[in-house]
Amino acid sequence: MDITFLDGITMTHPIIEDLARRHTVKKYDATRKIPQADLDVLYEAMRLSASSINSQPWKFIVLESDEAKTRMSKTFANMHHYNQPHVFDSSQIILFAYNPKYNRDDYAKVVDKGIVDKRTAPDKREAAFGGFLFAELNTSDTGDTSTWTKAQTYLALGNTLHILARLNIDSTPMEGIDIDLVNKEFSKELDGYQCDVALAIGYHHPEDDFNAKLPKSRLALNDVLLRI
Repeated sequence: MDITFLDGITMTHPIIEDLARRHTVKKYDATRKIPQADLDVLYEAMRLSASSINSQPWKFIVLESDEAKTRMSKTFANMHHYNQPHVFDSSQIILFAYNPKYNRDDYAKVVDKGIVDKRTAPDKREAAFGGFLFAELNTSDTGDTSTWTKAQTYLALGNTLHILARLNIDSTPMEGIDIDLVNKEFSKELDGYQCDVALAIGYHHPEDDFNAKLPKSRLALNDVLLRI
């Protein structure tokens, strides 16, 4: 299928078609749930997300039970009420959380998994910690790494949005959450990690999702891409 944009560019490619179709859902079809086979692909793709020095400083908490969704719904008591319907209407809500105090012990898990996966030779274990210098450069005097680890987690979020588009699954990234209440409500599951963004996933309502009917709009390629 050819995709023609308002600025006259026509392009045919499955990736472009999927991303041109992708939009932020404003109303979900509560009767539709994502098949487990697609969820399996999605979760594995999330696990494979890129991160600086392969740090993987994230945790993904999937809310799908009625009990978990009820807890999430409660966190909209004070603000961002427009996102509250997504909690029950979407198929799942995913909390994207990052480690605000990423340290050498955390990176050791990455190094040791690399040895198990035969990426790193056992006798090169100490040498593999050379990459941790970059984490140290992004650590404050108090051990705070949140600026760096949050950025890595947004890489995972971007990858997730792309995979969802390829799977023809709709989504709504939500920074419109009460961060304090979410982190308090799910403190046990977060276990010291910090959640600043959530993602609703499912299928848009065929009549009531007004955003699905609007044409795609992005800045022109020449405004954002410079070839030198």
